[in-house]
Parts: sequence; structure tokens; C-alpha cells
Amino acid sequence: MRIGVNVPNFGPGANPDNLARWAKTSEGLGFDLLMLSDHVAITSDVARQYPAPFYEPFTTLSWLAGITTRIGLGTTVLIAPYRPPLLVARMAANLQQLSGGRLILGVGVGWAREEFEALGIPFERRGALTDELLRALRVAWENDDDYRCGQIPIWVGGNSDAAMRRAVRLGSPWHPLRFTMPWFRDALDRLKDIAAELDQPVPELAPRIYLRLTEKPIDDPDRRAGEGTLEQILEDIEELRLAGAETVLLDPYHGDPDETLRPEAAWQALATVAAHRP
Repeated sequence: MRIGVNVPNFGPGANPDNLARWAKTSEGLGFDLLMLSDHVAITSDVARQYPAPFYEPFTTLSWLAGITTRIGLGTTVLIAPYRPPLLVARMAANLQQLSGGRLILGVGVGWAREEFEALGIPFERRGALTDELLRALRVAWENDDDYRCGQIPIWVGGNSDAAMRRAVRLGSPWHPLRFTMPWFRDALDRLKDIAAELDQPVPELAPRIYLRLTEKPIDDPDRRAGEGTLEQILEDIEELRLAGAETVLLDPYHGDPDETLRPEAAWQALATVAAHRP
């Protein structure tokens, strides 16, 4: 099973030096994947969670591809309605070539209504626009004379039944984000039911979980996966592996923008997990 890192590409500590240090640290610790989030217009609803400056993922991943050699690169998640489908197809294909085939494109429908309004995109059509993008990508990448990238791996992000259904229809890994293990067990049953309903295989799993190390165990039933003692975190990862997860992405951002100014604490947590990974 691969283990990756969700790198914060936003906040007061986001700058070229820190982004480069994040990439080199993640690769140096032996992690398999480095992924970035996506926002375009940092409206008030976005800024409450992901404040400026925000480094655009395609631009940043292209730069990070040049200063890394092995680690996979990806988006968690690219907001599908924000860009024309053929523009995404082109940028992703170029990045796939320039990085030596290291790209994974995580895709989601988006949630920030004010950002949709700022971009002039109808919020109510975000699901349909996401489906249009996914269909266009697959068709475009069939053109080897032009795009020359093959079919880039796509993850379908989101915790809703609609996201599960989209992953099943597309035959792509399902990429749920930040959840409790009881929720995940129930969701996995729903995913299997949806696959049976659509007469399709159950998709692979590529969850993104919280990463917060504590000295004492957390007994709260609402404890998020990846939160607690090292033993609890490793147990969560092992349960996800046994459930069929091909990749688990660790998200060390706890919600305080000032954390981005002091990434060393996150790197220490990542180093601890790296030293004890199966």
C-alpha cells in the first residue's frame, strides 16, 4: 500500500522555499505521493479554511516535479467545474509528460458557493460539469498523437453518495476525505451496494485521513481516522489497507493557518509514521 502526504499549498507560510522543503522532506522520508489542494478565487468562504496566498496546483506541481525525482504528484482535489475540460486535459497531459508519468488527478465537484459566483460558474450545475470534465478527459487522452499521456489515473473525491456513484461509473478509485472509521465502514457498505446496483466492480479506495499524533489515546467515538497515538494511527491505516485501500493520503493540517509558518511539527509527525509504516 502506498502512503502519501497532503501538502498545504496555502496560508501565511506558503512560499516557494517552504513548498520545496515540504516536497523534499516528503520524498526524503520515503512517502510515495505528494498532493495539493485547489482553489482559484479566495473568497470569504474559502479563506475561512484555506487563507491566501494559495498556490495553484498545476503550476506548483509542475515546479515541484523539477525538484523531485521519485515521489508521485497529484491533486486532492482539483475542482472540476473551475476550468474548461480541454484546458485541464492539456495541463494534466503536459504535467504527466514533464514529470515522467508521476501524476494522479484527484477531482471533486467543489463546495464554496461564493467562489463559484466569483468565477461565474453555476453552483447548481457542479455535478453535471464534473461529469462533463471526466468524460472529456478520457476522450482527449485517447489521442496519442496530440496529448501523448495515455489515461492519467483519476481519483473521484468526495464523501457523498453522488461521489461514490461517480467513482463506480467511472471505474476510478474513490477518494473520501477526513472521516471517522465508523463512518467509513458504513460508507464502504453503501459503496458496495451502489456497485451492485450499477452492476459494476467495487472501485479501489484511496482515502485521505487526518494526521494528528497525541501522547494519550483518544477514546472519543468521533475520533477521526489518523488522529491519536501512533498505535491508533497505524491501526487505522491497517484497517483501511484490509478494506482495500491501495493508497492512504495523510493530511497533517489541523486548521490553524499559522501552522503553515511552522511546518516542522507536521514533518516530525510524518517522520514518526514513516519510521513505523508497514
